Amino acid sequence: GLLVGTLDVVLDSSARVAPYRILYQAPDSLVYWTIACGCSRKEITEHWEWLEQNLLQTLSIFENENDINTFVRGKIQGIIAEYNKINGIKEDDDTEKFKEAIVKFHKLFGMPEEEKLVNYYSCSYWKGKVPRQGWVYLSINHLCFYSFLMGREAKLVIRWVDITQLEKNATLLFPDMIKVSTRSSEHFFSVFLNISETFKLMEQLANIAMRQLLDNEGFEQDRSLPKLKKKSPKKVSALKRDLDARAKSERYRALFRLPKDEKLDGHTDCTLWTPFNKMHILGQMFVSTNYICFTSKEENLCSLIIPLREVTIVEKADSSSVLPSPLSISTKNRMTFLFANLKDRDFLVQRISDFLQQTTSKIYLERNISGSYISSDDEVFTRSSSLTSASPHKSLSSESEGDRQFNLNDNGIPTATQALMTMYRRRSPEEFNPKLAKEFLKEQAWKIHFAEYGQGVCMYRTEKTRDLVLKGIPESMRGELWLLFSGAINEMATHPGYYEDLVEKSMGKYNLATEEIERDLHRSLPEHPAFQNEMGIAALRRVLTAYAFRNPNIGYCQAMNIVTSVLLLYAKEEEAFWLLVALCERMLPDYYNTRVVGALVDQGVFEELARDYVPQLYDCMQDLGVISTISLSWFLTLFLSVMPFESAVVVVDCFFCEGIKVIFQLALAVLDANVDKLLSCKDDGEAMTVLGRYLDSVTNKDSTLPPIPHLHSLLSDDVEPYPEVDIFRLIRSSYEKFGSIRADLIEQMRFKQRLKVIQTLEDTTKRNVVRTIVTETSFTIDELEELYALFKAEHLTSCYWGGNSNAIDRHDPSLPYLEQYRIDFEQFKGMFALLFPWACGTHSDVLAARLFRLLDENGDLLINFREFVSGLS
Repeated sequence: GLLVGTLDVVLDSSARVAPYRILYQAPDSLVYWTIACGCSRKEITEHWEWLEQNLLQTLSIFENENDINTFVRGKIQGIIAEYNKINGIKEDDDTEKFKEAIVKFHKLFGMPEEEKLVNYYSCSYWKGKVPRQGWVYLSINHLCFYSFLMGREAKLVIRWVDITQLEKNATLLFPDMIKVSTRSSEHFFSVFLNISETFKLMEQLANIAMRQLLDNEGFEQDRSLPKLKKKSPKKVSALKRDLDARAKSERYRALFRLPKDEKLDGHTDCTLWTPFNKMHILGQMFVSTNYICFTSKEENLCSLIIPLREVTIVEKADSSSVLPSPLSISTKNRMTFLFANLKDRDFLVQRISDFLQQTTSKIYLERNISGSYISSDDEVFTRSSSLTSASPHKSLSSESEGDRQFNLNDNGIPTATQALMTMYRRRSPEEFNPKLAKEFLKEQAWKIHFAEYGQGVCMYRTEKTRDLVLKGIPESMRGELWLLFSGAINEMATHPGYYEDLVEKSMGKYNLATEEIERDLHRSLPEHPAFQNEMGIAALRRVLTAYAFRNPNIGYCQAMNIVTSVLLLYAKEEEAFWLLVALCERMLPDYYNTRVVGALVDQGVFEELARDYVPQLYDCMQDLGVISTISLSWFLTLFLSVMPFESAVVVVDCFFCEGIKVIFQLALAVLDANVDKLLSCKDDGEAMTVLGRYLDSVTNKDSTLPPIPHLHSLLSDDVEPYPEVDIFRLIRSSYEKFGSIRADLIEQMRFKQRLKVIQTLEDTTKRNVVRTIVTETSFTIDELEELYALFKAEHLTSCYWGGNSNAIDRHDPSLPYLEQYRIDFEQFKGMFALLFPWACGTHSDVLAARLFRLLDENGDLLINFREFVSGLS
């Protein structure tokens, strides 16, 4: 028995789940059919009695074996189908093997039906110095391990929300080991068949748990998964497929800066013909509901984003030895893209066709256009020409010409710049202005680039594009290119009228966010003339208030005003709003919430990068505590609050083009340039002065803007001026020294830091709660901490598996910490059984209900931690 039990666990057999079975076998067949299975003798006997009464007597009327086989199998399948229908069980994609694992998981760990298993892997768990061979089960809310070796059981259950560190380590004995740390213990797992897949899934599930701690969002399974090709293997569970699809979609959206609800449908290897260098570039094509994207295998060589709303024709071209399986895509701005070497071209064309039809019907609904959508036999998809006459997005209807004067004129060029350029062109050679000449040359370089690589959302993005950005975007093109690189242009194009509606709804409404906005309006960019009058201030107020209403989770956070005021200088109001959306929701995730979690996470990443890239400074910086101070102000405002304005906008140019890696590179370059001075600093004040003076002296000699006095320089003392630092040289040096930092590496480091930051915040919250309430009760600090952990665990459990009340009612982050989490009677009953072991008789439910009513002081049928503790004491 011990041997069989051990083999069952090690070999993943289902015998331990269903030790009793009834099998059906025809006399000359080698195949057995499982008709029933049971966990106990009583259960299997009931099945047998049913068979005797309902099936065995009927079999005697059949003459041959085949009829009996058909009848028995049909009958059993009919019963199962009927049972599933009555009990609302959906026929899912999971294999029999996986269904057995689900039963085993629920039975071994006493999990309720609502706890969904994602996958399970064979591995060893190290208990002391002894490895226990068994299986690790990864569910939505728990990491579980089970082993049964010769009568000795080992069980482990860890909630993802309790994990403080998750690492893939290599030791001398084991090249691959996963270490899972909680506040109280460390666990080691090794000998995985596929450690990378297991670790990725663990990371993803831990991330979902952190999201739950951060904004109390439960996990919702996505049923609308991408269509599988017929040849695709279907061995993984539907839930695992869902999580894999999520991870791929996240990487896809980050790579091409797409809206956050865009889902990747699939990707395939192919080549793209690039007319600018007359080559076929090897890469991957990605297809999603609203976009076709391409990126080259060789990094930064070429990438491409084609929104389906821009597509007019998709057609299969004739194959040849030079161009096997080509596909041609034409867009409204008369660009044609030629892809080749496509596997499963027919399947791909069919998917694009489906998405095109959806996109067309969406545009018809939005714009109320009547037109025909043609789909001919040889699979050419054409759009009616009426689609191309879509009206350009206008600014707020309430905005007067005067309102927009400070911002952009009708050509989309800042008025001051256009006036200067006109003067420059009219002047005689004697009055030649080198700055304006340089600006004019930059504009010409971009125009040549557009002519060669295309203009607008469908242009080819290459290393040459990045090089032009690093040299500084011309003033007149800044708004247009920021929209393009950030992806904000896509959200704006697909949400016409959205901003105007938000402004209408939010105007005249007052709450905490609008109070804070009013307080900060006049401190946004006070030195800039655009914000020294009511027109500029009114535009800033509208954008910030509209965003606070769009995203109440963020509402308004300090630093948003500084960034938004700069966006408004180069973009129309509606454009500035969508740029702010791109920043807050995609490019700087979780930066602008109440606890600035994203900025704290990146501060941790920056510390790690500083240790690797400027090791000689790292210990000194840790002692001075400078990294935390600098990174918050530098990262939250993209250097706008610490650098002269005309230099900081060049940083913003690079940020919109290359993302957060630019800010990390630049921060490291600033430290690197000041190594010697920082090493001789005695305290953090001195170090901040060194860095502040350095950043104040960063100049942009190309800028055509009138000099704007910088806030820091107004406050500095009369010490001799710092030697000037050219912003373009600083950026170039940051790329030369730290350009090897990759975006995907930053994402990995962010995950590790996110666990640490959120768990530290949770610990701080617990300490604050305990400190607040300790004087009101007779419990000790340790007892209160344990009660708080139990109370919160019960609240989280209700988020996983539901309660009688709404999850939103049970958690309100705007309340004081003591009242944020609340539990209803069902959850309290579970805690009552744990806390009062004597209340286990027939009246325990009645006692629990009475105590609950007693604790519920305000009678809202929910109790918060304050009520809970004061009632217990």
